[in-house]
Amino acid sequence: MSPLAFDHVAVAVHAIADAAADLELLMGETCSHVVPVESQGVRVAFVGSVELLEPTGPDSTVARFLQRRGPGLHHIAFRTPDVRAEMQRLTGAGLQLIDPEPRRGAHGLVAFIHPRSTGGVLVELVQRDA
Repeated sequence: MSPLAFDHVAVAVHAIADAAADLELLMGETCSHVVPVESQGVRVAFVGSVELLEPTGPDSTVARFLQRRGPGLHHIAFRTPDVRAEMQRLTGAGLQLIDPEPRRGAHGLVAFIHPRSTGGVLVELVQRDA
């Protein structure tokens, strides 16, 4: 299988509007529309290849991340044309997945690799909608 292509880097933030303004200034790009991903308890927006994650409540994974670590790098994402096949390939190679099945993300199917398998970095696999 070919190497996976970089898709995006995600940053946990308290407020998308505040973080987006700074990134727009730095990157010269406009922030996308904010998309709620209710299953993950976040609102998501992109400025170029930077995904901004804002929690919608205190019990979401991103809210807990912000409480423990504050705003900052949350995960790195790689694109795959077939997330299920990639999950099987990586599991077969000994990596530990967080998700037993892909779930719906902001722009397609996603699955996460546990940081224990990737040097302490949360990694997301993304199969973008066509």
